Amino acid sequence: MVGAVEEDAIGILARLIAFDSVSTRPNRPLIDWVADYLAGHGVDAFVQPNADGTKANLFATIGPDQEGGIVLSGHTDVVPVDDQVWQTDPFTLSVRDGRLYGRGTADMKGFVALCLALVPILKGRTLTTPVHLAFSYDEEVGCLGVPHLVDHVLANLPKPKLAIIGEPTSMRPVNAHKGVQMFRTVVTGKEAHSSLSHLGTNAIVAAAEIVSVLDRAAQRLERDTDRKNGFDPPWSTLNVGVIEGGTALNIIPNRCEVSWDYRPMPGEDTAATLASIWDEIDHDIVPRLRARHADATIETERLCNVPCLAPDPDGIAETLARSLTGANESGTVPFGTEAGVFQRAGISAVVIGPGDIAQAHQPDEYLTRRQLAAGADFLLKLADRAAGDQVLA
Repeated sequence: MVGAVEEDAIGILARLIAFDSVSTRPNRPLIDWVADYLAGHGVDAFVQPNADGTKANLFATIGPDQEGGIVLSGHTDVVPVDDQVWQTDPFTLSVRDGRLYGRGTADMKGFVALCLALVPILKGRTLTTPVHLAFSYDEEVGCLGVPHLVDHVLANLPKPKLAIIGEPTSMRPVNAHKGVQMFRTVVTGKEAHSSLSHLGTNAIVAAAEIVSVLDRAAQRLERDTDRKNGFDPPWSTLNVGVIEGGTALNIIPNRCEVSWDYRPMPGEDTAATLASIWDEIDHDIVPRLRARHADATIETERLCNVPCLAPDPDGIAETLARSLTGANESGTVPFGTEAGVFQRAGISAVVIGPGDIAQAHQPDEYLTRRQLAAGADFLLKLADRAAGDQVLA
């Protein structure tokens, strides 16, 4: 049975990889294909488009219309391949030496393909526990799609009991991950000829001071943390990822943008961390900037806020994942996932899926057939539980 699911999943994965669903592009063609696939197996899907209709979430249920179901959650967007050197076409599945190559094979269309390959098996059984499929958009740029889907489920459908998020963990249960908050800070100064510096207000210089503020905050987070927490690295992080500003060497720049992210650990007082950053910017940098130009500004926009997944050792999701895999313990990951969104909504969540995160976002991204088979085995065992009297029996 595992082999049959694996082979079906490879065929489905080839179709999914062929959709260029990089986050900057529409995922709607992929979602529409999945909806048609499900309809072919007698499963109705709810498709939830974004504001302009180019992207969409999908939610489908197999089994009884009741509370207490199991959500299999995966995102359908992938990261770009720009400036990466691939040995094969990243949007054509290539199978060689026991590996499945293509953008998104590990992160995380392999899991989505396995879920879809499981559909005819679930349909052929009398389920006592509903199994839900939740496929979302724009996870890679801040889990932007899934909150809308979760809100819809809570408002309109029987509430699921648990969610399994199939990010690549090498089929190891993960019960905690850091959050992700992304920001864009824009400094507006005043342009002038570079020979007349007293007439201008240099936005890049002010942005450099902001970078220093962020670096000092990052050092405090690293210095003050309790390192016995299972994370690697065992502290919250701040990273300045992009700086954009300036026009020419002989013009004092009037604008500079600093894009940065903050990845807090579960339980951290994120408001206090951010308040210390805002305080230093507002009470030190802004006054000096406006002393040179009264209309100078520093404005920060939060681009996303992905909640942490907090450890819940007695939670039903982790208990089920460990039971199905035989794992004696669960691990942590430093990256963010959709699991925190489900947990915040009162749905027990665990992260477990085929593949190695080290292969994600890389050129020649791949998923091994062994990992795909392990994922198939896990989902077949889950199907057995869903058809039994007690999910955790």
